[in-house]
Amino acid sequence: MLAALTPEELTALGLSLKVSLWATLASLPLGLLAAYALARWRFPGHGLLNGLVHLPLILPPVVTGYLLLLAFGRQGWIGAPLWDWFGVTFAFRWTGAALAAAVMAFPLMVRAIRLAIEAVDPKLEQAAATLGAARPVVFLTVTLPLILPGIIAGAVLAFAKAMGEFGATITFVANIPGQTQTLPTAIYSFLQVPGGEAAAWRLVLISVAVALLALALSEWLSRRVAARIAGR
Repeated sequence: MLAALTPEELTALGLSLKVSLWATLASLPLGLLAAYALARWRFPGHGLLNGLVHLPLILPPVVTGYLLLLAFGRQGWIGAPLWDWFGVTFAFRWTGAALAAAVMAFPLMVRAIRLAIEAVDPKLEQAAATLGAARPVVFLTVTLPLILPGIIAGAVLAFAKAMGEFGATITFVANIPGQTQTLPTAIYSFLQVPGGEAAAWRLVLISVAVALLALALSEWLSRRVAARIAGR
């Protein structure tokens, strides 16, 4: 199937994989922290944090992309200092596409990990703490191994969401072939020109294949981790 793709289509596929991978890996530590905070801590602003985490699921993706442009554009309140001090910009770059994809996928990742943490009996963590283990040690030796299937599921959900992200991406970084054009934006471009349906269909099939492969890998990894935890 890959041999039938044109160089432009292969570039879009490669960029989508890179954007999705970086979006997932970069957001995973913050997603784990947010999930743990929502599942285990009670503090003023808990509801606000929960709302902010899930806000990208509620807002139209175009609105999220526009907010990212206002914040991370070269004149934005975050983007301007990044550009002036470090020469770093996200707008209209592949890194911006990764940022947009990470923001849109973040709620799904946090939700999956949070459910896994809430399924862990807090008494197991308390027992480890009473034996003298510090909180980071308890998390690394007790909590983390038990929630690994949830982390894997959250990461795969985020990767799949990032692969399919369109609205926030095209608003924030546009649709520049070879620079910011991912699979969804490439499909959109092909559908706008006469005779582009064949190329669009090829990319649709590739998208479906990548999504199914990611889900199969997630299932396999989750089963391996669960079996290891159970001692089988």
